[in-house]
Amino acid sequence: MKFLCVLCALCGSMVPAFSLDRTAFTVTKYDLNLRVEPAQQRLAVRGKLTLRNDSTEPQENCFLQISSSLGWRSISLGGKPVDFVAQPYTSDIDHTGALSEAVVSLTQEVQSKATIELEIAYEGVILLDTTRLMRIGVPEDTAKNTDWDQIGKSFSAVRGVGYVVWYPIATEAASLSQENSVPDTIGQWNQREAHAGMQVDLCLWKNPGTPLIALMNDQPARGGPEKIAGESSDTPECHEHVFAPLGETVPLFVIAGYETLSSSPVSISYFPEHKAAAGNYAVAGKNVLPFVTKWFGSPRRDASLAELQNPAAAPYENGGMLLTPLADVGTNLAESAAVHQLVHAALSSPRPWIYEGLAHFAQAAYREQQSNRETALRFMGDHLPALVEAEKALAAETGNQSPERSLMNRGTEEFYRSKAMYVWWMLRDMVGEPALKQCLMAYRADQDIEPSYLQHLLEAQSKRDLQWFFDDWVYRDRGLPDFRIASVFSSRTAQGSTMVTVTVENLGAAGAEVPVIITPGEADVTHRLEVRGKSRNSIRIVVPSPPQRAVVNDGSVPESDMSNNTFTDLPSKAAFVPGALTNLATLVISSVARNPLLQ
Repeated sequence: MKFLCVLCALCGSMVPAFSLDRTAFTVTKYDLNLRVEPAQQRLAVRGKLTLRNDSTEPQENCFLQISSSLGWRSISLGGKPVDFVAQPYTSDIDHTGALSEAVVSLTQEVQSKATIELEIAYEGVILLDTTRLMRIGVPEDTAKNTDWDQIGKSFSAVRGVGYVVWYPIATEAASLSQENSVPDTIGQWNQREAHAGMQVDLCLWKNPGTPLIALMNDQPARGGPEKIAGESSDTPECHEHVFAPLGETVPLFVIAGYETLSSSPVSISYFPEHKAAAGNYAVAGKNVLPFVTKWFGSPRRDASLAELQNPAAAPYENGGMLLTPLADVGTNLAESAAVHQLVHAALSSPRPWIYEGLAHFAQAAYREQQSNRETALRFMGDHLPALVEAEKALAAETGNQSPERSLMNRGTEEFYRSKAMYVWWMLRDMVGEPALKQCLMAYRADQDIEPSYLQHLLEAQSKRDLQWFFDDWVYRDRGLPDFRIASVFSSRTAQGSTMVTVTVENLGAAGAEVPVIITPGEADVTHRLEVRGKSRNSIRIVVPSPPQRAVVNDGSVPESDMSNNTFTDLPSKAAFVPGALTNLATLVISSVARNPLLQ
């Protein structure tokens, strides 16, 4: 009879489950004991969750989700078990393509903004699983090199939300077959849980014969690597890791028979056979440190690298830790990766477009320092096709002008990484390197509460009004500009030089300050022109001889179409125009905004 009563209660709780809000509760604190058994490919978690009702209505139920390869064992409130129903929930936020969802019946309503503390227990195995990728047609080898997460006897690497949901979350379903569904869902979860704290006691049974090192990507790391070796034991050895707060960090752990090279500013955990490659990466970290320090200040914590066992595995970086294969890593690749890591170590931000965008910008700027501007622009250009496609997809979905997908509101990965990289490059070209560096040195993550915080910092340093630029590129998504040269007119001056008037039209909705390049002979002459969205603007440039061609944009401004940027139909000789301006100081450059006589 007791069993039937419980069954009826659980079935009754399922009736409204599909109409309930899975995201009503926000986890504000995780206190977890994580026990890993590499030989059994298992983990077991016991702990407590503090949840806050962030909805406007009282809630009688809450949802908790973990990977479908894990199973719920118990959930308690106030030391007393509560009823819950465990059900499969299809979602590509986990590598198995599904979650194990607990629908929890609370003993009483939880009012809006009130908190509860649940005691939880779950366990299971984490095996290499390519289900979600292969069901959308990804080849098996590619899928294995992408979703490489697993617990194994000699090597374990397990990422968090978006790969393996090894700690409880609550989200709506996400599908890789729907563009942006998975990154949007992860982004929404990150925003909700950014201020949550997490404490994890990572416990590992001693491994007979094979010494193992356990690592997590907490910020800052507490205590360093834990080396577990010796005979089997019934008592695991534990190590505390703290994320305070989570911010943009996706907690992960990695366990392997590593050797460790602690060479500031990068701590490197590597397999013994790849000692030389680890040494090369350590040298790369030292090489790029002066550049990073000059731009962003000294790193506030060490960066760390852990080697992946599969040499073909896709690298992954989060929370100051880079997981990557080490064999045959070249100098350029090692230095680029080290720049990215050390920027994160030097500057933190709750805003992805700042945190990730600056790391990508720094990679381009470092290439420019080591080689030239063209090399940096080629690196940035490699990101452009994916960005253009992402903008097209957004335009088809929302018609652009979207604040929801803007850089300020995270947007898609192509936006807060690639587009943000371009935004920082354009800002540097607009305000100058010294002003941008001063702005970044003055930036404080804990003060970045208002959307306009960074804009005002940069305006104070540069003495420029940047509202229009931030409106087009950061606060809203107005797509990409599309520049074309509408006309070119040249005339001889009394001094024998040539004055070239170039009119540039922007067919796109986003404005930018774009380079205009005149080629009069062997040497190019470049000046900058501000062209707002859906408008024209003109510029006068003095060159020593008649121009051969005019080009708008050197690749530093991302465009939807760069096939119409060059104008070559120029007269071979420029006629002298009586009464032409003779003051060379005013001839060098004169921007004539929206002058109908020049259109």
